[in-house]
Amino acid sequence: MRFAVLALAPLLVAQPAAEPAWVAPMRDVHAKFTGTPGTLALFGDSITHSLAFWSPLDGAKLAGDDAQALAVVRGHMKADCWRKWRGGDYGNQSSMTIRWADDNVEAWLKKLNPEAAVLMFGTNDLGQLDAKEYEARTKAVVGRCLKNGTVVILTTIPPRSGMLEKAKAFADVQRRVAAVHGLPLIDYQAEILRRRPTDWDGSLPQFKEYAADGYQVPTLIAGDGVHPSNPAKHADYSPAALDRNGFQLRNVLTLRAYAEVIGRVLAAKK
Repeated sequence: MRFAVLALAPLLVAQPAAEPAWVAPMRDVHAKFTGTPGTLALFGDSITHSLAFWSPLDGAKLAGDDAQALAVVRGHMKADCWRKWRGGDYGNQSSMTIRWADDNVEAWLKKLNPEAAVLMFGTNDLGQLDAKEYEARTKAVVGRCLKNGTVVILTTIPPRSGMLEKAKAFADVQRRVAAVHGLPLIDYQAEILRRRPTDWDGSLPQFKEYAADGYQVPTLIAGDGVHPSNPAKHADYSPAALDRNGFQLRNVLTLRAYAEVIGRVLAAKK
């Protein structure tokens, strides 16, 4: 009796996904942390100071992976960090630049001693600093945070009407700083330009009907060409809303990044 010989394919064993490059450096930073777990500082200008950033997630209802990310954040972050950690003493204030952060970050770290910090300066800097100074001061601010044991989540600035090329150059600076220091990076600018490559700018003529309240423009940058939009008609977290509401897009990107930092670094089993 003859038997057929079956050629068996080699057994494929699923390999775990490689860790992002920032995980090991940030674990080393976190090992130096001496403060209260779950503290998150928000360092930035008006785009951070605004309660349209971050705080709407406190009562949000999300779906899928974003719902899981929100559960991770709610289970780890101190409740005061949704809304109360706002204002100059907490590292966020309108009209400020990275110079202000460079001058004051030591005081913020002493007052707050945050476990992690979301950092985004640069929009106001576009009219006041060149890229060389911006990079030097950003590195200085980041370095002091890391020395304190504070994990930095760096965020690229949004594009700005009439200053797109310089905004791109500043975002490149932020990407370099993230690479040099091994930081998690939220590439907000790249995501805006990917989603709305030709009509991200709410000051364009086709959006003139929203001139009375530029935040209601259904694209990602408001009618002033500077700040993220926040149209009430697109205040949820659906895919359509994330193409039309600049603040909600930033909220979701920050949520995803912070939840991953919590899982991989801040609450990781030793």
